[in-house]
Amino acid sequence: MKNKTGLMFLVAYGLLTSLTYGQDPFKHCTAAFLDTRLVVNEYSPKGKCVLPSTSVGTLTVQTVNLSADKISRMAEIPFKVAIRDKETQTLVMYAKEDFKQVDIQQVLTRCKRGDSIVLLSVDNQYALPHNEILVQ
Repeated sequence: MKNKTGLMFLVAYGLLTSLTYGQDPFKHCTAAFLDTRLVVNEYSPKGKCVLPSTSVGTLTVQTVNLSADKISRMAEIPFKVAIRDKETQTLVMYAKEDFKQVDIQQVLTRCKRGDSIVLLSVDNQYALPHNEILVQ
């Protein structure tokens, strides 16, 4: 009886770990791009995201391949956009829908200097470390 209980426990444990194996969060690195230009000035913990209020182009979030000397764009992923008010730090959704591309001029019409554009990943397999863009 003891062997059967131990064997059943081992099988159950194996099934549970195999079910959760594919659900590890943050498997892919991503970054924000304005057209083909990386928004963050340095892809490191010290990196800062700043855009002038007169910026033009298409904002995307893309998976990236990181190497020692360059960052390669791979594929666009869906994301949400919110705006953080400078004075109150209130975070408000820009729109309910998910975007793969958004016209930065349209987003900036809802921002003032000092606000931040916040990009939200809609899937926890994508790490988006530089997700807040200061509007200058």
